[in-house]
Amino acid sequence: MPRGFLTLADVPVAEWPALWDRTAELEANRLATTFAGKTIALVFEKNSTRTRVSFEVAAYELGGNSVVLTSEGSQIARGEPAEDTARVLSSYCHAIMIRTFGQERVAAFARAASVPVINGLSDQHHPCQVATDLYTVRQHFGRIDGLRYAWIGDGNNMAQSWLEAAGMFGFDLLLACPSGYAPSPDHLEAARSAQKALGKGTIVVTTDPREAVAGADVLSTDVWVSMGQTDEAARRAAFKPYCIDAALVARAASDAIVLHCLPAHRGEEITGDVLDGPQSLAWVQAANRLHVAKALLEYVMR
Repeated sequence: MPRGFLTLADVPVAEWPALWDRTAELEANRLATTFAGKTIALVFEKNSTRTRVSFEVAAYELGGNSVVLTSEGSQIARGEPAEDTARVLSSYCHAIMIRTFGQERVAAFARAASVPVINGLSDQHHPCQVATDLYTVRQHFGRIDGLRYAWIGDGNNMAQSWLEAAGMFGFDLLLACPSGYAPSPDHLEAARSAQKALGKGTIVVTTDPREAVAGADVLSTDVWVSMGQTDEAARRAAFKPYCIDAALVARAASDAIVLHCLPAHRGEEITGDVLDGPQSLAWVQAANRLHVAKALLEYVMR
């Protein structure tokens, strides 16, 4: 199987510093030719803004091209198997990025494809985003080690990719989630086992957001209701105490930063004054999606 990027662990820990260094180079000099003459297929079974635009622009600025397929505009909507789509796209394109539902569908694409596959988002993982978040942290603090990370909200794909990162790099992660909305026990156990093997890092899951943010260097959150979720009313009621507001930020480290993968619902998971305030790096984080997409595209094509 070609080198792909389905979860963060598909890039070994030892190779992440070089990948982030390359990201910084690509940010400083946006035009390159490392993807010249090549095309990436961008498959969207879920709507997208940042993922779509970042990968389209990444391919173009690296000297290549992109082709966008949505479910409605392709045979996917008529039930063509993922494996068949992957085989055909592999005969036309040099890489595939897919944004979809279950992680197994990403894995099915990767098994059938003869070109690298990148996970642009699944219900279980969002590796491109957390890779970007960690780059943003490194860019700001000069390191990712020795910092305290807090996740506030749903134990969703973002939280689970943060768990994977905590296991890989051995940093302290606190997750504040309402009862019944914690991350998958399997993901939690895997991350704790990885930290135990490393001999560093702690992971705490709590229902108290004040406990999670106390002394934290990095605060992060996401929307309360993701695409395809139907329990909207129940979620809004359960998550109401989990808004990142000025009072919550004040409990964090004095130089703490606030991240949000966007889109944001001001007044729900985060207040407008925090999202648009001096400690928010949400807009830097969003811009960094482009540079990380380039570095990942180069990595899988290597």
